[in-house]
Amino acid sequence: MSQMALCVRFTLRDGAGEAFDELVREAAAAVLEHEPGTLVYACSEVEGAPHQRLFFELYADRAAFDEHGRQPHVRHFLSQSEKYAERMEIDHLQPYAGKYPSQSA
Repeated sequence: MSQMALCVRFTLRDGAGEAFDELVREAAAAVLEHEPGTLVYACSEVEGAPHQRLFFELYADRAAFDEHGRQPHVRHFLSQSEKYAERMEIDHLQPYAGKYPSQSA
């Protein structure tokens, strides 16, 4: 499987949830519109942890991931998210088994 994935956890500053979530909605809309190689870009609140946001991102391949990182909306999101998040933790994943969407789906 040549797909690659990320799990990203943001820990938000007190009172930053609404502004961060709006920034996420803008970025997610742009990902949906402009990034065919981004197969999953799922952003979630964490139940019982109101200051946490968890992203699961799945890319068709390394080239799609690299293209994602070059997008103006991603660069904007990352620069602005520093205002709202006190910590960002990234796990790079290498999918090898399970049910994942294909690029043609």
